[in-house]
Amino acid sequence: MKAILRKLLVGLIAAATIAAAASVLVVSAGFALYAVVRDPLGPAGAAAVVALAAAILAALVAFGFERWANGFKTAKPEAEPDLVQRLVAMAKDRPIVSVGALIGAATLAIRNPALVAIVVKAFLDPKGPPSKRAK
Repeated sequence: MKAILRKLLVGLIAAATIAAAASVLVVSAGFALYAVVRDPLGPAGAAAVVALAAAILAALVAFGFERWANGFKTAKPEAEPDLVQRLVAMAKDRPIVSVGALIGAATLAIRNPALVAIVVKAFLDPKGPPSKRAK
């Protein structure tokens, strides 16, 4: 337990140090950019250029984190998963919500077994999807 807390604390300190260094770097780059464009554009124009650069940097960072969160997928999208695969994926992603839904479904099944029979029959019915009629 002590080793886990030590690793967690060291990780948090390292993350805070990196965040502070990155903040100093961004602020210094902003001052340098302001100093470079202040003479040709004036103080207001230089401030606008620095604000634009900060907005572009924020957009790039947000785009990078979004790509990182989604796994840098560049291949063609796979076929849409069926209901069972989506439910299993949801259970893996959100186990607490899944347990709550399971408890709710069990409560509903105990109170109204006829509704459960209707739902089971709907899922087990061998009919295919309805065909589209040409009009």
